[in-house]
Amino acid sequence: MSDLRIGVIGAGGRGDLAAHAHQPGAGSRIVACCDMQAATLQQCRERYGNDIFITHDYHELLALDLDAVFVATPDFWHEEHGIAALEAGKAVYLEKPLAITIPGCDRILETAVRTQGTLYVGHNMRHMAFVLKLKELIDSGAIGEVKTAWCRHFVGHGGDFYYKDWHADRRLSTGLLLQKATHDLDVLHWLCGGYSQLVNALGGLTLYGQITNRIGPDEQGKTPGAKLEHWPPLSHKGLNHVVDVEDVSMMNMLLDNGVYVAYQQCHYTPDYWRNYTIIGTEGRIENVGNGEDDSTVIKLWNKRHHGYAEADVIFPVVKEKGSHGGADPKIVNEFLEVVRGNAKASTSPVAARYSVAAGVAATESLRSGGQPVEIARLPAAISEYFA
Repeated sequence: MSDLRIGVIGAGGRGDLAAHAHQPGAGSRIVACCDMQAATLQQCRERYGNDIFITHDYHELLALDLDAVFVATPDFWHEEHGIAALEAGKAVYLEKPLAITIPGCDRILETAVRTQGTLYVGHNMRHMAFVLKLKELIDSGAIGEVKTAWCRHFVGHGGDFYYKDWHADRRLSTGLLLQKATHDLDVLHWLCGGYSQLVNALGGLTLYGQITNRIGPDEQGKTPGAKLEHWPPLSHKGLNHVVDVEDVSMMNMLLDNGVYVAYQQCHYTPDYWRNYTIIGTEGRIENVGNGEDDSTVIKLWNKRHHGYAEADVIFPVVKEKGSHGGADPKIVNEFLEVVRGNAKASTSPVAARYSVAAGVAATESLRSGGQPVEIARLPAAISEYFA
């Protein structure tokens, strides 16, 4: 089997994910990288070999003979880079979110249909062990028919990752109900078996707007990684010169199958994890932990109790090797098998579009005082292509 030839647009940051595809002699190799930072391109040479093609111009990369391309640039570039890669005839791994607007998502999907291209969206949480266990239990009928669900997302490192660079600027990210919540919205849709059709939301910039220690408008912000010493949250320094995205938000969703869903997000909690609770006609399940250590469990209540009771059944979730609870190597390997024609994708460009749409609509609602917003449906021909 000859190696797939892989290129990476946006090799820094989340572009590190592509390293899982560098398997010379075993089926795939990274042969080209594009990034705006010279230091990042030098790191690519050290990681992938001196013979790798490097460039600052993604057009030059797309002109090469490549089987597939990873697009891992900042979110506001996803539409342009994703469309260009599809137009160039490459199989595309497009990091989430699909785009930062609903029309942008639809233009990407329309391009994939027109070019008959392979589009794979990086919703890696569908490969996380605890999410897969939740899905398995729901599909097995462990809680009966799903009726309602919610997710509480405690983003303890919000100040480290989302308020010191472009994420904090709504012109570039739309907001964190899109950028950060798109994973959770995709999982909620997946677990509940439907897509949001009506949403409303409330929230605000309640803490980080008070911090006056900012970088200058000509400086490039850098996220330092999660630092436990950055506490309490008001002690953060070096925030982006523009900070106008909400740090607390909560949204309600009515799915197209009648399921009611809620999502809450806070970016200055002392802990970091997300808790999903799914309730059906015969019980409820929830996760405690994110699979990042051996303490994660799924709890199932399927008997009647007076007051609070420990779960009737507890399922341990074994920690898997690799970043993001083992999801990153698994999603990359699946993408490579999709490119080879040996597998079907467990992620969905259509679902990715609806997760963005829910986040965009909720942000619109939030910024208009909580007014409900309806979500436009995709044309049937596009949904059918990806089905």
